[in-house]
Amino acid sequence: MIIESAQNEKIKYITRLITDNRFRKKEDIFVVEGKQENKRALKFGFDAQEFYIAEGIFNESLPEGKIHLVTDKIYDKIAYRGSSEGIIGIYKTKNFDLKDFKPKENSSIIIVESIEKPGNLGAILRSCEAFGIDALIVTDSKVDFYNPNVIRSSVGCLFGMNIFSSSNEETFKYLKENDYQIFTTIMDQDFENIQTRNLKEKSAILFGTEHSGLTDFWIGKGKNTIIPMSGSIDSLNLSNAVAIYGYEILRQKME
Repeated sequence: MIIESAQNEKIKYITRLITDNRFRKKEDIFVVEGKQENKRALKFGFDAQEFYIAEGIFNESLPEGKIHLVTDKIYDKIAYRGSSEGIIGIYKTKNFDLKDFKPKENSSIIIVESIEKPGNLGAILRSCEAFGIDALIVTDSKVDFYNPNVIRSSVGCLFGMNIFSSSNEETFKYLKENDYQIFTTIMDQDFENIQTRNLKEKSAILFGTEHSGLTDFWIGKGKNTIIPMSGSIDSLNLSNAVAIYGYEILRQKME
């Protein structure tokens, strides 16, 4: 049976999941759109509840699980991104506890404080995955990790990353207990060039918001470092800054 009406209860349900963050959290599930994103969710063991597929758009073998076929017109109504690929999956959320993360000897962690934009978080996840960062910790998070825009902008990298939500206090305690070097990025303090820091060893690099930087909690708790720049602008977009640090970590480890 193919769903043809926007008034169908299943279509109303998935539309609400996509548009209502509180409802999605209450249901303890999230929505994934796109071929690559669904493949990654399945690859990394997320529990698929059901799929909505437009056969006129989706041209691959159907995934295993409960399938709802919809018309192309209905799919266009429920799809939340412009370039549709004909598949939307619904999955159970996973909750990860920082205490359960066992770092390897030369582990590298990125920590971002109070991030607010889903697109920025997604871009950061993508960079972390690309440069081999072992975990991303978000302190005082303002973003739902399973927001559709996080999944979309990370191209599904969310599913293969160790990502944790934690307080500043819990994060600092974890870093000290696990012998991490701590590097802060505070503009108005003494600092050293990122390239002079030894990032081959177990390291954690902290970033604050673009508006106000790291909070006072982190002052004096790490070695301060910055990215050298020659232009008149003295700051970068948060996701760009994380990407540069991520590349420098990879570059040093490949030497």
